[in-house]
Amino acid sequence: MTTEERFRFRKVGRLLDGDLELKLVEVTPADPVTGYSPCCRFKMLRKGGSSALGRISLRIDSTLRLRYPGHIGFTVNERSRGRRLAARSCRLLYPLAQAHGLNKLWITCETTNAASARSCELAGGKFIDVLAIPKAHAMYAFGFRRIRRYRVDVRRELARG
Repeated sequence: MTTEERFRFRKVGRLLDGDLELKLVEVTPADPVTGYSPCCRFKMLRKGGSSALGRISLRIDSTLRLRYPGHIGFTVNERSRGRRLAARSCRLLYPLAQAHGLNKLWITCETTNAASARSCELAGGKFIDVLAIPKAHAMYAFGFRRIRRYRVDVRRELARG
């Protein structure tokens, strides 16, 4: 059975951390043509607000196609930075990842982005390595050349609270 056939989005309730709320905006199925994984996309919001502070995605798959982009991708709007929104948002997604059977997650960031690297560490990620993006990979066309990879042990992070 393929990922496309077995994927079922699991709901985990409201995703809150103090003043931060994640609101689901889109669920996309796997795309066998592009090789994209099933994905849940969220807006980062102030609790009860409607103006996005940033975005975060959870790619739900365990294949090598996530070697470069990772399971989680995030961006925080420039005016909202400095409040650990990315790390807090990552942590909010761990129960959802576990509900989908993902106990190890990969988060990646550009080697030149120190703030994102720190977010990966604050989210419980352990630095593993740096990879060059192959010219044939879609990320290369978007300007990515080298990424830092972090692995998150979801069970351990959930036990830490």
